[in-house]
Amino acid sequence: MSCTKLPSMHRHLTNTWLKSKSLHANFKKGLEDPIFLNTEHSLATQLESLLQKPSPKLEQAKQLHAQFVVCGINITNNGLLGGKILGMYVLCNSFVDAKKLFYQLEFYYAMPWNWMIRGLVKMGCFDFALSFYFKMLGCGVLPDKYTFPPVIKCCTCLNNVRSGKVIQDMILEMGFDLDMYVASSLIKLYADNGCIEDARRFFDKMIDKDCVSWNVMINGYVQCGESDSAIKLFKYMMRSEAKPDSVTFACVLSISCSEAMVQYGRQLHGLVVRSGLDFEPLVRNTLVTMYSKGRQLGDARKFFDMMPQTDLVVWNRMIGGYVQNGFMDDASMLFNEMVSAGVKPDSITFTSFLPSLAESSSLRRAKEIHGYIVRHGVILDVYLKSALIVLYFKCRDVVMACRIFNLSTQFDIVIYTAMISGYVLNGMNNDALEIFRWLLQKKMIPNALTYTSIFPACAGLAAIKLGRELHGYIIKNELEEKCPVGSAIMNFYAKCGRLDLAHLIFGRISKKDAICWNSIIASFSQDGKPEQAIYLFRQMGIEGVEYDCVTVSAALSACANIPALHYGKEIHGFMIKGAFESDLFDMSALIDMYAKCGKLSIARLVFNLMQGKNEVAWNSIIAAYGYHGYLEDSLALFHNMVEEGIQPDHITFLTILSSCSHAGQVEDGVHYFRCMTEEYGIPAQMEHYACMADLFGRAGHLDEAFEVIKSMPFPPAASVWGTLLGACRVHGNVELAEVASRYLLDLEPKNSGYYLLLTHVLADAGQWMSVHKIQHLMKERGVQKVPGCSWIDVNNNTHMFFAADGSHPEFPQICSLLKSLLLELRKVGYAPQAILELIIYLINRVNPQLPKIYPKQLVLHRHGENCAKFAVLLEFGTEKTAHGENNDSS
Repeated sequence: MSCTKLPSMHRHLTNTWLKSKSLHANFKKGLEDPIFLNTEHSLATQLESLLQKPSPKLEQAKQLHAQFVVCGINITNNGLLGGKILGMYVLCNSFVDAKKLFYQLEFYYAMPWNWMIRGLVKMGCFDFALSFYFKMLGCGVLPDKYTFPPVIKCCTCLNNVRSGKVIQDMILEMGFDLDMYVASSLIKLYADNGCIEDARRFFDKMIDKDCVSWNVMINGYVQCGESDSAIKLFKYMMRSEAKPDSVTFACVLSISCSEAMVQYGRQLHGLVVRSGLDFEPLVRNTLVTMYSKGRQLGDARKFFDMMPQTDLVVWNRMIGGYVQNGFMDDASMLFNEMVSAGVKPDSITFTSFLPSLAESSSLRRAKEIHGYIVRHGVILDVYLKSALIVLYFKCRDVVMACRIFNLSTQFDIVIYTAMISGYVLNGMNNDALEIFRWLLQKKMIPNALTYTSIFPACAGLAAIKLGRELHGYIIKNELEEKCPVGSAIMNFYAKCGRLDLAHLIFGRISKKDAICWNSIIASFSQDGKPEQAIYLFRQMGIEGVEYDCVTVSAALSACANIPALHYGKEIHGFMIKGAFESDLFDMSALIDMYAKCGKLSIARLVFNLMQGKNEVAWNSIIAAYGYHGYLEDSLALFHNMVEEGIQPDHITFLTILSSCSHAGQVEDGVHYFRCMTEEYGIPAQMEHYACMADLFGRAGHLDEAFEVIKSMPFPPAASVWGTLLGACRVHGNVELAEVASRYLLDLEPKNSGYYLLLTHVLADAGQWMSVHKIQHLMKERGVQKVPGCSWIDVNNNTHMFFAADGSHPEFPQICSLLKSLLLELRKVGYAPQAILELIIYLINRVNPQLPKIYPKQLVLHRHGENCAKFAVLLEFGTEKTAHGENNDSS
């Protein structure tokens, strides 16, 4: 560049600088102009107005920001004004704009930092928000009282009590611990994380407590399960200056829901009415839930009908209340009323309502509701999909259930659990295990309900090794003490024949709820120890655990297995007083109890009086007639069941097969087995194959029985081989008996019954050397004979007789009566069989003067049953009715 051009350039720059200086002076003068000041005030007013709105529009926020820039107002150096505009973007959920503006502002003011933390919390980025707080401290910016509530909320949501205590130290140093909002945040942090004593300490230090502070503290006690403390604090609040609001009442009313304190809930309801809050949405919803969970459906419906306005939530609560209490017809009617009233059901409505259809197992109705869901575009969330899957499984439409599962794009542990429980319900245990393996491969963490669902599959397959592995994993994750999981493990071990382990796990559970008690009572009842089951039933009542329908059903089952008619009648009376007559499962158990106690007419009367019979009730009455040998009536009831639209399940066919077996109707048994597998698509389980083996075995078709066992798609259990061994003894087939015994002695080497069955087969065939070998094997393995036991219930007293036991007080008189009868039999030419000869042997033990009639090696086991029968004749004559049972099938 030439030197001659420099002066002209300098003059140009000088002129430009002078012009800009003049413009700057004029602009500065303009800022002091009243018009400009009015504009700034106007914009500030608009900004304050937008900040008062809960969710302002982004377009308005950007326009206002632009006006500040156009008017030349410098917001970057003004921390207060810049912070407010940043807050406006946060409220508009435009975090990108907020972040962009934040880095243009000075970092010396707390307000921009507070809004950024609040924005991150609003987005759910609690980790980033907490890091942002510590970065704020690192930049030398002191927090104010508005900083701490969102920061403490981060610690609460992250369950990070340790960081919360660090922040608490700074709060104490700065003197903000007495601030109402800061203290309330700290109380919530500690209460939500189980540190209820720290929460109460802060609460007591507060000088001014508003309604929010009281609510947080009361809710903390409720969450920690300290209902008494929550009620006590609520009473203190009533005496304070703070008045309870709808949140307070909803929180305290929830205690009445969980504790079933209905009477206290009624008192609270009266207080709510006096406060004028009874129709507040939060309160009315909780009231409906309280009455529903307290089994006061009449009061819940009365309050529901009184409501001037009803929204979707309260309709859902009322429908859910009916379903939870078993009033399925009422739930269906209310659902129809809801649709007629113009209230559109949502996914929660159907999630609550679908279980009512599952109880009736009406496939047609299920498809109608599913069609409604599809036509009206109801959102299929994971819970609704799970409810539909469960519904189709209970209606035995496995294909449709699998189709819904396969059409899912997002998989959740809830859906996987529904599939597992559905497969188990339909006897498809291998498929249930496959789903469980699949969810593990997807890196999903099973929850308590998943484990509760998978253990029945292990029990159904007798997969004790896999069950033990799962049990070990549960112990490592400290889930064993949870009642539902512990109950599932107990059931698993009990069904696998390890009742000792089941009882051991029961003792480990610290807080036993009704589910836990029900599990162990049912296990003892089903495992042939009904006396222990009834003892536990009484013990449960003594310990103050409230009976439910499952408890009553298990106790009735125990009464049926003894049988003990007088106990059963007592429980029936308790059912009437406790309003258990509406429960279909309890009524079904009552039918079973009366049938097994010999009162078939009463059982049929109970069945006829039932309202809304389900498949369980039909199964019970079908089994009752089959149990008493009335096969034709049993089959007629089965066809009536189908005509009523109730789908038979695997238990229905199990009862029919058992009835055919006892009646010796082989062709009928084969027909219904094929009907089950081919027409209804129900896969045969272990019990069905055992029944078929028994059916052929009783009829003497031992080769067909053996073929059935060999055709099973899974390894036969000991009970199946035991059935074949029993048939071999009746029909004298030594060869097959030896085959069955090889499997039995491997599967259950400590079961004395199978050794004795084999010895009887060999003894009948005259193979005494083989008998001695089996006896020697028993001694070698330490197997001891469990005495056979027969008991008889006479005039509400149970008389028990054991093999080779003369401890009954009337035993000498019974023996004398038997002696007289046997002498009369000999006079007419009757040769006593081994059963009666054993009785003579026992008589000789009590009365040595009698001659010895038979060789000792012919001693058999069923004398207890005969003693029981003759005890009735001895004590009561022939005109009394007695009910007896014997437990020795060897």
